Amino acid sequence: MPYASLAHPPRWLSATQLHPSPAAGVYSWLFVNQDSLTQRLIALAAGHFDVCPLAEGWQRLRKDECAALGVADGSLGWVREVYLRGHGQPWVFARSVAARCALEGSGLNLDQLGSRSLGELLFSDRAFQRGELQACHYPAPWLPAEVRAERLWARRSRFSRGALGVLVAEVFLPAFWPAAGVEA
Repeated sequence: MPYASLAHPPRWLSATQLHPSPAAGVYSWLFVNQDSLTQRLIALAAGHFDVCPLAEGWQRLRKDECAALGVADGSLGWVREVYLRGHGQPWVFARSVAARCALEGSGLNLDQLGSRSLGELLFSDRAFQRGELQACHYPAPWLPAEVRAERLWARRSRFSRGALGVLVAEVFLPAFWPAAGVEA
């Protein structure tokens, strides 16, 4: 799905730059545990977890994604959008992107994941190094219509393996916080 430029694009901030900090429970999900979010969601859902693919394919990357990946504005990349669901409810909207120039020939076949978790793949390959987590309030126009809401917390990080960078953004949807026992 193409994304229009926003008059005020989000500012992705590290934990030390984020002021005021979100509530402790939210902060914990954004920054404290840097393990696989998928594994944390599987545990929270007591096994009633699945990945629901929404869209994937080649498209022009957003300006903020190009900057985070260190590629020219307007670069073509592989984009994968999914819901991470607990008990059949969308808990997290995830958008993962990789620039075409780095992805081709890398041996990483993002187009073959299907309903498997990208996080599972990234965390199982020790060659990938995770960069700093950043957070923001994700722009509502960038969310699927059925979960579109203002001021939803999101986090992102870049996973690097040599010249390949994979940027993973995870938006915590309203149904997630009650399931996690957190006041958002």
